[in-house]
Amino acid sequence: VQLQASGGGVVQAGGSLRLSCAASGRTFSAYDMGWFRQAPGKDREFIAAISWSGGSTLYADSVKGRFIISRDNAKNTVYLQMNSLKPEDTAVYYCVASHHITVVVAKPDYWGQGTQVTVSS
Repeated sequence: VQLQASGGGVVQAGGSLRLSCAASGRTFSAYDMGWFRQAPGKDREFIAAISWSGGSTLYADSVKGRFIISRDNAKNTVYLQMNSLKPEDTAVYYCVASHHITVVVAKPDYWGQGTQVTVSS
């Protein structure tokens, strides 16, 4: 599966952004999906994951209550709604996919290119 993320940009602290990730190549609904991020000088960090049906979601503690992951299988797209953004959310955000949500969280099989999110104070 090929993944194409978009929607990054520059936003002030407290603002919102919505990232999108369009998938192609294989049956989108067969994959559990997720998002990682990587800040400058730091390791990649799991952010959120969603099961193929959308019925299960997981979040990192750092974004719980502020970010919402969702998907539209008819559009082959997964979203990350980011609210109450903080300067520490500044990072490159990556869309990921695997056949099992536990793998999405730990070591995803497929990665898209990143999209930059910058939160100014």
